[in-house]
Amino acid sequence: MNYANLAFTDAVKKLQEQKGSRANYERMERFTSKDGLTPNEINIIEAMDHFYMASIGENDFPYIQHRGGPKGFLRVLNPKELAFLDFSGNMQYISVGNIKTKNKVSLILVDYTKKARLKIYAESEVLSLQENPDLAEKLELEGYKYNPERIMVFHIKAFDWNCPQHITPRYTETEIEEVLGSQNNKT
Repeated sequence: MNYANLAFTDAVKKLQEQKGSRANYERMERFTSKDGLTPNEINIIEAMDHFYMASIGENDFPYIQHRGGPKGFLRVLNPKELAFLDFSGNMQYISVGNIKTKNKVSLILVDYTKKARLKIYAESEVLSLQENPDLAEKLELEGYKYNPERIMVFHIKAFDWNCPQHITPRYTETEIEEVLGSQNNKT
């Protein structure tokens, strides 16, 4: 799993040469190979309550969609696979339709409080709930009201961490309430 080998196309390499960064990134290509997610990536993924997914349509235009749910709705099945129950939504089915014709996707997971950004290249698979009851059961979300339509599985091809520069820290209501509650308990 080498993110640079997938990301650095010939056009990208040419720009890197023109801008003077090719030597650094050539080393990255040669020496950065990961055999699946490490505990660091797994911990971030399991704590996420959202992510962004890019797919490509039959018209070759990219489509980016936000996916969300309770913390941990995106599950690590093993170091090379992620999955989640895809909830009913606005019924446009753009991502699902795109994946049926071009299954390559890109995921961006941003932990705003830690200023961390994980990029993942994957091949996606859309599975029926009825035909995959064991996996559907494994992905169930206790204490959360939802209506699953399908299972989405991501077969990870490569991943990389992105620079934290320009990530503005953001906090959820729950995180703010926890901090304020601990302050109130001190007084």
